[in-house]
Amino acid sequence: MTAYDRRLVEHLLPAVWDQEAAYGIRNPTAPDADMPKGTVDPKAAGILFAHLADIRRGWATAPLTPAERQALVLRYGADLPDDEAAALQGVTGRAVRYRCERGVGKITSHLNGLEYIDGYEELNSAA
Repeated sequence: MTAYDRRLVEHLLPAVWDQEAAYGIRNPTAPDADMPKGTVDPKAAGILFAHLADIRRGWATAPLTPAERQALVLRYGADLPDDEAAALQGVTGRAVRYRCERGVGKITSHLNGLEYIDGYEELNSAA
């Protein structure tokens, strides 16, 4: 079983560039605000911050191309739409989406200690 999936990486990736983004991310192990006597499992209490630290490490160490890094910064760091990011990169919106797709996949695989394979998730979901 792997600890990271694409959805989680995409959700936490903006915190790489905006440390305050972590304040808006809900910790899934925390009790609801309207539950005054809610408790937190101490073993899982710090998991959100561990994930954020891992995402930052993954961004720094994953084998991303410069074009993938730039696309990820434009999409998740600057929150630009695909067409604006494409204009800045001098490519099409489709190319930016592909670069982001590969970049997130590479970070996810890297965090899970796996080698990234193009189309691997699509092949598994079709089976």
